Amino acid sequence: MAHILIVDDSPTDVRVFTTLLEKAGHRVSSAATAEQGIEMARSMRPDLVIMDVIMPGMNGFQATRTLSRDPGTQNVPVLIITTKSMETDRVWGLRQGAKDFMTKPVGEKELLARINKLLGSSA
Repeated sequence: MAHILIVDDSPTDVRVFTTLLEKAGHRVSSAATAEQGIEMARSMRPDLVIMDVIMPGMNGFQATRTLSRDPGTQNVPVLIITTKSMETDRVWGLRQGAKDFMTKPVGEKELLARINKLLGSSA
């Protein structure tokens, strides 16, 4: 069981991901803004962060870059899940430090497979 932090401003997406992840045995926390997500990641040290891109204020690319450069959170893998589907978005997200990138909507099996891979299959 892993602790996963969801950073997404959509209550619907948070609810869907939370239900799916809890059903798979994970513990879930969530933040509605990138700024709140960064603070929660620093204080909670989750095993994985699911990051949206399009949010008010700081976007998910900026938050991913912040987490990947912070010594306290740089080892926490970030999985970007967004509606942005251009190849340039995927490349940019990975350049900011994300370990994987998925486009919404995501399938349950594919999401869990990617999460298990990022967690080293220990979850």
